Amino acid sequence: MPSRMLAIALSTLLATTLPLFSAAALAADTATSLLKLHQLRLAAQKTLGDFYMFNGMEGDQRYARMINESQSEVNTHLSALTEMPGEGAKALRSQLDQHWQGYQANLSNLTSALKTQGYTDLQPVADLAVRNQQLMALSQALYSKIQQEGSYSVPALTQHSREQSLLMQGIAVDYASRSASVGATFMGGGDARPIEDMVSEFASTLATLENDSSNTPQLKQSWGEVATKWRYIENSLINYNENSVPFLVNKYSNTIIEGIEQIATQYAATSL
Repeated sequence: MPSRMLAIALSTLLATTLPLFSAAALAADTATSLLKLHQLRLAAQKTLGDFYMFNGMEGDQRYARMINESQSEVNTHLSALTEMPGEGAKALRSQLDQHWQGYQANLSNLTSALKTQGYTDLQPVADLAVRNQQLMALSQALYSKIQQEGSYSVPALTQHSREQSLLMQGIAVDYASRSASVGATFMGGGDARPIEDMVSEFASTLATLENDSSNTPQLKQSWGEVATKWRYIENSLINYNENSVPFLVNKYSNTIIEGIEQIATQYAATSL
């Protein structure tokens, strides 16, 4: 092939493949940002549950450590969210950063008060819960905006699994707030609904996901393991006014979320 024709052929090939490569790279970057943001949301939601557990379990230091670990996780994921696909996402990212810093300061003050005084006033705790709800709403707005401006949609089963993790975290936060005697009025996490409704939704969605026809045998087994753990605490969640077991619910909710997140990772890897 003459050199001129070769050059033309190469130019044509580059012209057709580079846009495809750029689009694929952008999609991959957007998917990574969304995963980090989802993990940030889970950790931010968990900080409130950890605080309630620290309060309700009379200053048990394991929950103080959990608060610090959850805060550190949020800060790590927030620092990693540097490249936003558009101006709207950049603005929301900035707002999220500012709101998180304020929330984190309030959380630290209340945690310190519990350590030194052994108690906190109810109103600051209520304010913290409201700020957590606002934080979750803002992060959800950013999650949607990144998809919109990045021209990318999270695959359906991946998204449903992530929503299930967030719902489990919300249920755990609600239960911990009741056990800490601060009441459902102060429940944070952006899901201010009766706990019975959340439990019913989780159980229904879990059954749907477990029986999805796209699941491989391995995924079915993984969902089965999640379902077994869920059934272990489901009655305690429904009958939350009887024999409160916050330690048990906290422990199992963490392992349930871990299991769902592993499944979501498998879904994402196969674009499901």
